[in-house]
Amino acid sequence: MDFKRLFTPREAQSALPLVRQIVADILETARRIREAGEDDDERARLQSDLEEHMQELESMGCFFKDWNFSVGLVDFPAEIDGETVFLCWRSDESELSWYHPIDEGYQGRRPLPRASLVE
Repeated sequence: MDFKRLFTPREAQSALPLVRQIVADILETARRIREAGEDDDERARLQSDLEEHMQELESMGCFFKDWNFSVGLVDFPAEIDGETVFLCWRSDESELSWYHPIDEGYQGRRPLPRASLVE
């Protein structure tokens, strides 16, 4: 897979304040879409807002992966021990502490190696 960029764990951690705000906007907009009912104009406007928030994350080089819009899961492409992986962060976590191989997804989450946190 080709990615816009590969993050170091430190770079991803530094991006978390902005990512945290964008994810909060995504989750709030998704909640409002669910509550919009039959108002097609409102739903269309909110859907457009949601797509803008998602694009903002993607322009940073990371990806929103919580398609239920319940907790806010973001993957940051990275390299650990010579393997391209996703650094994995959930909006209810205070810091970036996990990663998973690209083909394993969230279920394959592993703690970040301590050495990668100081690079």
